[in-house]
Amino acid sequence: MYVCSCFGITEAQVKQHAEDGACTPRQIASACKAGTDCGSCVRRIQALLGRGACPRRELADQGRPVLSDLPEAA
Repeated sequence: MYVCSCFGITEAQVKQHAEDGACTPRQIASACKAGTDCGSCVRRIQALLGRGACPRRELADQGRPVLSDLPEAA
């Protein structure tokens, strides 16, 4: 199902970007442009991201750099 009609971005693509480390709608936008045109999909992107675990958020909470490479998942 499409999340962003403006750029043809699907739920699966948003979820893949989230698995790759995008934790916020802004990070999703940087990865695929979703949410950067009309903005009507931003709430849907937020819903897909939910409040799940976010490696970068966890690093920030620990006071560690968030822009460095993330450790590989086991």
